[in-house]
This record gives sequence, structure tokens and C-alpha cells, in this order.
Amino acid sequence: MKLSHKVLSVCLVSLGMVSLMSPTASAHGYIKEPASRAYLGTSAGGNLNNNVGRAQWEPQSIEAPKNTFIDGKIASAGVSGFSPLDEQTEMRWHKNEITNGSLNINWFLTARHRTSTWDYYITKEGWNPNKPLTFDNFELITQFDDKSMIPPTLVSQNIQIPNTHKGYHIILSVWNVADTTNAFYQVVDVDIQ
Repeated sequence: MKLSHKVLSVCLVSLGMVSLMSPTASAHGYIKEPASRAYLGTSAGGNLNNNVGRAQWEPQSIEAPKNTFIDGKIASAGVSGFSPLDEQTEMRWHKNEITNGSLNINWFLTARHRTSTWDYYITKEGWNPNKPLTFDNFELITQFDDKSMIPPTLVSQNIQIPNTHKGYHIILSVWNVADTTNAFYQVVDVDIQ
């Protein structure tokens, strides 16, 4: 009896250690193309963005309650360890060159969840790229309703970049999970040619 109690204890401790050592076990998703601010801070993303906090190892973990649009913390959604993503100047982040019109967005999901909606916002014309981001800087451009379906590992969606937008803008993307109160947040820095 004592031996089986010890074996059970060792197994439980080992299981706990494995879960602590696997930060991506509960990870979820990031925008791979055009690469998000977080993904560009990883080695897989080319380390084009520096000093990105936890995003360097887990760009997929910017998870917070739905509708978490905290002024000054839009990019991190207020999640601990991701605050460097909230730094905002015109020259701070690498930008993806895109054009107006059709833009394909590719999310890579490390854990799939029943999905409510995918929401895409873009900074309004005339926003100030040298001030902290506020939700008032953004306008909704597209929403996809997934009707609580479980998406594939690679989600590809086509959005429309307004013809009125030129130069540096930010796309804010929100993946709203259907069966929890949470969502995943990503920002993509773009230079519209």
C-alpha cells in the first residue's frame, strides 16, 4: 500500500512538472502572414522585432477576456509579460508591405477552439503612430462568423484594406472563442503602398 502511494505521488509530481515546463501546452494561435508584431519577434519570424517580452517564445498566448480593448495596451490586451508589444512609435516595429484591396490573413493555431467570430480592425486615417494605441484609433473592417465551429490548424481569411488608407497602419485581429469568455489578440504593422 505504501509503495503504490509513493508511485502515485511521483506520477502526480512528474505530471505537474511536465505541465509547468510546457508553456505552449495551453497556447492557441498567432498571425503568421502577414506576420504579426508578436510573431516577428520570434526566431521563426526572423527576429525582425526586438524586445517583445514573452512573445519571443509564445506569440500565440495573447489571450484575454473578450472585448479587452485597454487604451495603451491594445497590442498586449493587458496580458502580463507582453507589455513591450504596446510600445508605439512610427519606427519601433517592422512593417509588412501590402497594397489596398484584398489581403489574405493566415492564422496558425497551436490549439483549436470552437470559434464565435474573427474580427479585423484597422487604424483610421489620421491616427498618430507616435502615441499609445487606443481603441478609438481603430475601425472594424471585417467580421467572419464561424458559428461555433472548430477551425483547422491553418485559418486563411481574406479581408479588404480600404482604398483610402496609405502608409503606416495597424491591423488589429481578434479571434473570439465560442465556448469560453476569452479571445486571442494580434496586431499586424503594415505599410500600405
